Amino acid sequence: MYQSTELTKSELDAFESMRPRLSGLAYRILGSLSDAQDAVQDTFLKWAGTNRAAIENPSGWLVTACTRRCLDMRRSGDRARMDYVGAWLPEPIQISSENDAEKEAELTSSLSMAFLMMLERLTPKERAAFLLHDIFEMSHAAVAETLDTSEISSRKLVSRARGNVGRAVTRHKASPERQMAFLTAFKTAVTEGRIDELSQMLAADARLSADGGGKVPAILEAIEGATPLCNFVSSNLHRYWVDHEWVLVNLNGMHGALLKLGETTTAALSFAFDDAEKVQEIYIVRNPDKLTHLDAVHIH
Repeated sequence: MYQSTELTKSELDAFESMRPRLSGLAYRILGSLSDAQDAVQDTFLKWAGTNRAAIENPSGWLVTACTRRCLDMRRSGDRARMDYVGAWLPEPIQISSENDAEKEAELTSSLSMAFLMMLERLTPKERAAFLLHDIFEMSHAAVAETLDTSEISSRKLVSRARGNVGRAVTRHKASPERQMAFLTAFKTAVTEGRIDELSQMLAADARLSADGGGKVPAILEAIEGATPLCNFVSSNLHRYWVDHEWVLVNLNGMHGALLKLGETTTAALSFAFDDAEKVQEIYIVRNPDKLTHLDAVHIH
């Protein structure tokens, strides 16, 4: 068995330079920042315990190790999720990025709640193959090596994933002004009970989902339809949130809000537009376990 040696500065730098990329990959696969951080830490420990001198491509080795660890975690997580109470939503994050503007826009769009929810319809291997090839721009040969499969299988995995993701309608990223206009209309409906502007910005089949994880009160089934949704926001949410402070933030690359009661964040609000610039999905994360990592993070 190889006996690990202390990491040299160059070996440590090699890992740290990859940390944002590994974190971004892990978060997209797992839908949880805390789980992603665990996966990246496990990858670091494996890196520290391997014969690094024998590794010709450190970045490729790290991506492979992290992906495989995430797939293991994803499979066990999917089994545990069968007992999850109510709707499951990804853990919201605030993103701090140093990428150039064009690349940042491309990457942050793949961090949106709508995109992460679309990924949920994929198998773990389809999800990984799609992310590695289409988002992180790896060749099919590299994807095949990472997933321990053939290039033909890689192409099939990515093709199936594109078919599933491509059928979704909640992929349009509205302008920041349109996002802020909806956020203002939603807040007005909650705080003042006026729904005129909100109803005009909702798709007819808009849906509101809330994730309480069985730990705090939250609706167990999604509310579907613009009229029922408006009624819920102006009545129920008005009662729940009338005393809350609204903190406007960037959540998963889009305008959103944190609802705070004193020093405690009780909810994170985000949404997704359709191609007609109407809001198709509203996401409310209430599970306190998913509201503990809302400081800005640097991931790719």
